Amino acid sequence: MTKLECSVKTCVHNADNCCCKAAIAVDGAKAKNVDDTCCASFDENRGGVFTNLFKTPETRLEVACDAVKCVYNEDQRCAAEHISISGNGACDCTETKCSTFKAQ
Repeated sequence: MTKLECSVKTCVHNADNCCCKAAIAVDGAKAKNVDDTCCASFDENRGGVFTNLFKTPETRLEVACDAVKCVYNEDQRCAAEHISISGNGACDCTETKCSTFKAQ
């Protein structure tokens, strides 16, 4: 499992720079650089009723990855020991990115 740090505070799944999902997905099938990737699991926290009260922040989780041109991609799974998802102020998944992406 990959250690995840997520700085996307606008995501409903974010708690203390961790993710409250058991697994996430990174999109970027044609990615050639960091900006061509995004966290497909992003859901904007619009201040509604849903919160992470009943979920535990995960520091290690499975990361499905479509960025096949990344050195860490192994059979569409992230093999990096540590991954960073960023996107300060994101309102949509396209405004997030996998900062760990490294082109082959």
